[in-house]
Amino acid sequence: MENTNLVKKEFVSVWVRDPQVHKEDFWHAYITYEICLHTNSMCFRKKTSCVRRRYSEFVWLRQKLQNNAVLIELPKLPPGNPFFNLNSDFQITQRMQGLQQFLEAVLQTPLLLSDSRLHLFLQSQLSIAKMDACAQGQTHYTVARAIQRCVGYTRFPVEEQHQEDSKTCCDSDCESTTSSGLGNSLGRATPVEEDSSYNESFSHEFQVTIPEAELCSSPSSSPSNQ
Repeated sequence: MENTNLVKKEFVSVWVRDPQVHKEDFWHAYITYEICLHTNSMCFRKKTSCVRRRYSEFVWLRQKLQNNAVLIELPKLPPGNPFFNLNSDFQITQRMQGLQQFLEAVLQTPLLLSDSRLHLFLQSQLSIAKMDACAQGQTHYTVARAIQRCVGYTRFPVEEQHQEDSKTCCDSDCESTTSSGLGNSLGRATPVEEDSSYNESFSHEFQVTIPEAELCSSPSSSPSNQ
């Protein structure tokens, strides 16, 4: 009976890691961060996922969550900095830690878990404009299909420390997991360059007439910021 209760206990784990600099042109660049999610919560369609987001997208997410939950005081993001140095390991690490703490606090607030924009942010690679449109039912695809569409490989840093020799890749399209599967949920992740990881064809279940370009867009399509 105790083992059954342990398996059923819900958890949501999130990591923000692997900052990558993207150059728009000679003068403009920005950083994206890899967001890895692992959960057995019924609130999430996918139990493991990995996407990339930039700071300005976090700012957008916080504003949307605040608009939809006016009675809740949302956690703070690390402050924006007009002099943010893309070559400063210290500044990047500080921001990355702040972004992770923000997501951890958000995911511990049950009311916020019902916001479809949060799910699109964490488990799809849609741009800000397309997340907004999808959440408002203005796209040909549903939130569930947008999330199901984006498939990649996930890796979980905490587990990597304990199982360095494991080479098992975990498909982010996984629909369920139990505590006994934690040891198999890591592997070397394929770096996400723009949308190359998300241009695979639909699975048979989702082979419908949804334009590829509408479903997946690169982080660079969001407003310019670090």
